[in-house]
Amino acid sequence: MKKSRCLQNIALLASATVVMADAASAQQVPQSPQPPANQVAPAQPAAQPAAPGATAPAPGTDATLPPVQVIQQQPKPQPPSPPAQVAKKPKAPKPQVAEAAPPPAAVPATTPPPPAPLTTSQQRAQGDIVRVAPIGGSEVAIEKVPGAVSTVSADAISSAGSNEPQDVLQKEVPGVIIGDVAGNDLRTQVEYRGFEAGGVNGFPQGLAVYQNGVRINEVFGDTVNWDLIPKNAISDITVLTGNPVFGLNAVGGAISVVLKDGFNYHGAEVDVMGGSFGRRQISAQAGGQSGGIAAYFAGELIEEDGWRDFSPAEVKRAYLDIGAKGSRIEAHINLTVADSSAGVVTASPVELLDVSRRLTFTSPQVTDLTMVMPSFNVAVKVTDTLTVSGLGYYRKLKSRVVDGNVFDDDDEEEAPAVALDDDDDEAPLGVIDRINTDAESFGFGVQAVEKRDLFGHKNQFVIGASYDQGKVGYTTSSELGEIGNNFVVTGLGIILDDDDFAPRNVAVDTRYLGLYVLDTLDLTDRLTLTFGGRFNYAKIDLEDLTGDFPGITSKHDFSRFNPTVGATYQWLPGLTLYGGYSEANRAPTAAELACADPDNPCPIESFLTDDPPLKQVVSKTYELGVRGKTKSDDGHRRLDWSLGLFHTINYDDILFVSSSTTGRGFFFNAGDTRRQGLEASIKYRQGPLSTYFSYSYVDATYFSLDVTEFSSPAHPLAGECVAIDEEACINVSNGDTIPGIPKHRFKAGFDYWVTPRWKVGADLIAASGQYFFGDNANLLNQLGGYTRVDVSTSFDLTENIQLYAFAKNIFDARYGLFGTLFDAEEAPIVGPHEINFENPRSIVPAAPVAVYGGVKVKF
Repeated sequence: MKKSRCLQNIALLASATVVMADAASAQQVPQSPQPPANQVAPAQPAAQPAAPGATAPAPGTDATLPPVQVIQQQPKPQPPSPPAQVAKKPKAPKPQVAEAAPPPAAVPATTPPPPAPLTTSQQRAQGDIVRVAPIGGSEVAIEKVPGAVSTVSADAISSAGSNEPQDVLQKEVPGVIIGDVAGNDLRTQVEYRGFEAGGVNGFPQGLAVYQNGVRINEVFGDTVNWDLIPKNAISDITVLTGNPVFGLNAVGGAISVVLKDGFNYHGAEVDVMGGSFGRRQISAQAGGQSGGIAAYFAGELIEEDGWRDFSPAEVKRAYLDIGAKGSRIEAHINLTVADSSAGVVTASPVELLDVSRRLTFTSPQVTDLTMVMPSFNVAVKVTDTLTVSGLGYYRKLKSRVVDGNVFDDDDEEEAPAVALDDDDDEAPLGVIDRINTDAESFGFGVQAVEKRDLFGHKNQFVIGASYDQGKVGYTTSSELGEIGNNFVVTGLGIILDDDDFAPRNVAVDTRYLGLYVLDTLDLTDRLTLTFGGRFNYAKIDLEDLTGDFPGITSKHDFSRFNPTVGATYQWLPGLTLYGGYSEANRAPTAAELACADPDNPCPIESFLTDDPPLKQVVSKTYELGVRGKTKSDDGHRRLDWSLGLFHTINYDDILFVSSSTTGRGFFFNAGDTRRQGLEASIKYRQGPLSTYFSYSYVDATYFSLDVTEFSSPAHPLAGECVAIDEEACINVSNGDTIPGIPKHRFKAGFDYWVTPRWKVGADLIAASGQYFFGDNANLLNQLGGYTRVDVSTSFDLTENIQLYAFAKNIFDARYGLFGTLFDAEEAPIVGPHEINFENPRSIVPAAPVAVYGGVKVKF
């Protein structure tokens, strides 16, 4: 009997267990697999985006839980019997055993909460919206921008396979190619559509570059020091064209760099990397918020021995942001500091590189930079449609350049004789130029954005103003030296003070004022009109403090209003046509204004001397194109593509040519130059695969020259000069190609998640040949083109630990990134190779195959 009761109790318990399990499984929600901590999922239209630093789903998975589906209705549950009653003698069992545990009561179906909208920084990083003015708050949908736009996200910048932001821009932006005048990958310059933004004086700067709304083209030469921007602090980079609102230097376009803050980055990360050529690097970042207060910090330390002789580099850079946010106001104060020292080894004769590509020609060549820049910005939402923003900054830059060069034979008669050894042989003479720049600048900007409808049409109106003021102390000196083995110049303590080598001491004062408006009006649901412009005023004063060069003391001012007008038309959903016209101007820099006299040439890093005045450069640009964007409802597939044409003429373009004195040259207004071409790109992502292809054609030519005789003393086909007082010239014709600009650029690559934790990728970059600097008439063979292949991989050990590695130039392609001509007859013969130079070509060779690896730890 007891055995029978026991069996009945077991049957009742089993029946109840089965019913409860069925009810529980009916409400169970399948979970997505846990992704690696570093992996950022593609944007999901129905899912809340993960904050930076937070865990995100792996590619091909959906972070949004499916809705709960009730598949079994359940009556109200009966109260359970007390456990003690099980031991009591039960009554005769009822025949319906299953009724002892009726189905649980029905649970009302629930709907998951709606996803939070993407933040402005997240939309901007995805390329869905574009900042159309220097200060934030001016963003509009990319479908309404009447020009070419490319956006690089923080994920692309931090992904395995890149060392510096310039590398990522080259990969992600169709028209960008990297040039390397300095011979150091930390100090490469960005070339976009034939316009430069880099850190070497002597190359006209045609791109305006902003960091958090502050223009960071340096005061003295409008140069851009990319090595002073903390790479791991970058939130996104946008490259856009045809918009004069970005002020001076936007003749070829503008690059807007936005850094992270504690509101859009939560968490912490430490990244340790090492690899070829003694590369040692550690970076860290951390951010978070508590209510309306947020903080973010990023820092990097980079050391490298360099792959060429005398090319070590060390960079220390950091960024700090503290922000506060209320219901209608947001304010940030931040600080950027950097210290960079790079062995700048520049071009070497091809005959020397035939011996070894590590060898350099004339050293020391070192550039030391120190920079500090505090700034603040605030945005106030005055009404539901009106936002007023402002910013202010102070920037201090100290630059120290040491540059060894050959001393001309023509000048050796004036130099003291120097004994090289006991045999009383005369040593080859050299010169060490020292160029010191101490620059301070400050400024502010204010901007208002009104988004109220205009006559029943959606409209965004932007109005703003900016003021920048700078002071520069500029000193130079030249020390006589002797050239020893490996072309190392050793100073003799003799400071030269004659002719081109006399010391300079100049004070520079600059003041820039800008006023701009830009209106974006939806004429219909498909047609958007953009129009506006900017007034620029630049005042540049120079004063000679030595008393020896009174012609340097001068005052210059330039002003111009640059208009823009364009339209976009949404032909089909996800397909937009665009077209526009814009003008921009570039005022001559202090370095150019004070180095424009052929009779008093300047070193490549620009000595200052008395000069004739230069005209400002004015650009006029036409653009026409089409772009498309499609994506699946779940966000797992996305296709972005674009095809565009551009045509830009620079009127009174400022060019730099070499002087007959080795290592020196001068600027002049040559006339009009033209840059025109085509850009095409495709980016596709589906689940674990993302891939891209891009092609650009850049035809950069002399269009309508006022001056056709260019000084080129090292050119083997040069003849006598007629119009200028130089030793050797070449005659340049309209239609000749501007040196240093490849016509064709092709890029392709992919990333693939082999598993939710393991990713592999490869990138290909190909560029056609370019003419050597100094061969403006296109009389010599070009510097050859190249194809480079890089590969990368990463593996997530855990959600918080990632191992990664990447290799650059895996096929060890040998090519040059920059080519120029030098006077082979003036080159000395020194050990240990004792080459008698005959070929005037010199190039900056690209780095050989290099392998790097590291580990990232997230908290």
